[in-house]
Amino acid sequence: MHRVVDAMNVIGSRPDGWWRDRAGAIERLVVRLDGWAIDTGERVTVVLEQPPRRALKAERVELAWAPRPERDAADREIVRRLDGWLGEDEVVVVTSDRDLAERVRSRGATVESAAAFRARLDY
Repeated sequence: MHRVVDAMNVIGSRPDGWWRDRAGAIERLVVRLDGWAIDTGERVTVVLEQPPRRALKAERVELAWAPRPERDAADREIVRRLDGWLGEDEVVVVTSDRDLAERVRSRGATVESAAAFRARLDY
């Protein structure tokens, strides 16, 4: 299984002050996802709206980002890459964005809500 994570959607699912340090929130998510991916053995790709400001280190998590930072850029990047990912494995997209969820479901992916996934991730 390949889990594709809409990073800012998952980060924004909990109002924990992430907006004061967006780069730090992304880094914390990647670290948490990396540990989760190691524990579960799942393939995980985190999709960002733009390249990270700081270098992110991940042993198992793949990092991806949109070519241009724009509104919904990560969503468009997920849709752009989805067919390739589906050709390799079953894909679960983690998002609570209704439009993105509809678009990926129509192409054959499964969707898990950002809040539900974050609750499992944070256990």
